[in-house]
Amino acid sequence: MPQITASRAGRRDGVPIGELSRLTGVNIETIRYYEKIKMLQPPPRTEGGRRIYGLTDARVLAFIRRGRELGFGLEEIRALLALGGPGKASCADVRKIAAHHLDDIRTKIADLRKLEKLLATTIAQCSGNRVPDCPVLDILDIRRS
Repeated sequence: MPQITASRAGRRDGVPIGELSRLTGVNIETIRYYEKIKMLQPPPRTEGGRRIYGLTDARVLAFIRRGRELGFGLEEIRALLALGGPGKASCADVRKIAAHHLDDIRTKIADLRKLEKLLATTIAQCSGNRVPDCPVLDILDIRRS
């Protein structure tokens, strides 16, 4: 992704939604969705009704995208944005959100380890022959559980 600079994001004139999408790596429909749910402020429009985005919009959108890549939920990202963003937020407030996210990640890792063990055991029991009782299929079939 190219670096977002004042000149690239068109500080004076702004950029249309397609250019913003290209600069940030966020799909156009996703940008519209973030506006709809008020994660991104509605941009000013040209006389013809086209959205025009500036540097702040590009930075917020890139922040949202990166947060999503790291597994943060939209409400967690909304909370981080509400804190004022980098340089304005209290480290304690950000730490609280990040600690909660870390707890969620650790829970998912524990669940994945359990799943790994279950699958490894089940696969080891599978002979590979054609039989009506396949242990791998058994764990996937809710009627047999």
